[in-house]
Amino acid sequence: MAEDQLSTFVSLCRRRGFLFGGSELYGGLSSIWDYGPLGAKMKKRIKDIWWDEYVEKREDIVGLDSSIIMHEDVFRASGHLEGFNDVLVDCPKCKRRFRIDKIEKFGTNLYRCPDCKTEIDTRQQKPRTFNLMFKTNMSAIEETPVYGYLRPETAQGIFVNFMNVLNTTHKKIPFGIAQIGKAFRNEVTTGSFIFRMKEFEQMEIEYFVRPEEAMSAYEHWVKNRLQFYLEHMGIEESNLRLREHGPDELAHYAKACTDIEFRFPFGWSELEGVAHRADFDLREHGRVSKKDLSYFDSVKEERFVPNVIEPSSGVDRTFFAVLCNAYRKEEVKGRPRVYLKLKDTLAPFRAAVFPLLKKEPQLVELAKNIFYDIKKSMPAVYDDTASIGKLYRRQDEIGTPFCITVDMESLSDRKVTVRDRDSMAQERVEIDRVEEYLSERRK
Repeated sequence: MAEDQLSTFVSLCRRRGFLFGGSELYGGLSSIWDYGPLGAKMKKRIKDIWWDEYVEKREDIVGLDSSIIMHEDVFRASGHLEGFNDVLVDCPKCKRRFRIDKIEKFGTNLYRCPDCKTEIDTRQQKPRTFNLMFKTNMSAIEETPVYGYLRPETAQGIFVNFMNVLNTTHKKIPFGIAQIGKAFRNEVTTGSFIFRMKEFEQMEIEYFVRPEEAMSAYEHWVKNRLQFYLEHMGIEESNLRLREHGPDELAHYAKACTDIEFRFPFGWSELEGVAHRADFDLREHGRVSKKDLSYFDSVKEERFVPNVIEPSSGVDRTFFAVLCNAYRKEEVKGRPRVYLKLKDTLAPFRAAVFPLLKKEPQLVELAKNIFYDIKKSMPAVYDDTASIGKLYRRQDEIGTPFCITVDMESLSDRKVTVRDRDSMAQERVEIDRVEEYLSERRK
């Protein structure tokens, strides 16, 4: 999908109920989005697949759901209070604000505005540092505030609960703690639809290993997470790539980091980061809290601070990437056709059921009975609010793999027409075999 198609794509998402602007009734909020009925379904599917793959199916990873508001000292230990900043510069002409590390530089002090191409001289337009943390008063009395912070990532909730999890689950290293949850960053440079938002959701794993096994574990997780997008999210290999961070890019805590990048409409950008965090997190939280967060290996009879490998993905970015990857536009008999080629495990509905004539009571009754039967085993929707052509286009645009049409012949031959989303091929199928037919044709 080209960048000039992004506005059309965003319009489709809003029109079909995937996403709405946050507080839209009151003029909206910049880079805040609400997930609509279909978006909420699809977003939950993404999270459920991730959780099932890494928590339910594995013996070495357990789940956690930590609080969003956390103690100030948590972020003092993690380095967020001092180092979680963006250096921004303003364009003197269009007044847009940009991260200085994300815009074109030429010469010693000159940059170029990505929007209006004006030269930005940093001797005149001084870059400024902005902290991204959301601070909140937890006291009921304003005169005596007690400050906490909304977490900027889910990772810190895992680290501060490391010993709680270890003592209650009795896991042996290597093991991981997984969490899905909201995070908040006071981003000044936002935009590009849901790529960068102030409120977003993460899927993170902190995998604890022996120091000498950390690099091999890191390399394993990079491969594992790339395969997840190919196999479970249905993203095409040509839309994914790996980019290893150079020494000058690494965060202060990281020994190594690889981004899994996706070809978004605006270019290649980070979908997920897999980081080798060494022992920084447990060591620093131990130092600030004055608690022992080391691990005792009873077999080798030695104590050490575990290293951590962190695969950190964004739910919203995954949602965005899956939709972009699935977006298709073609000409059919001289008319444009748009459809989403989604995996059936991700599509809001697996099947849609229509009566050809909504004014025929027998057709409506039969169509609804088929719908109720199918709905017991798979996500399905019933619709009779438009002509059959419009109903097909509606389901194409939301990615429904199969449409089932009940017509007058269905009353006598007990068959329905099943239409395939991708090929648009139609086949008559016995009513008693519809569920079996759909199950055999997974996408």
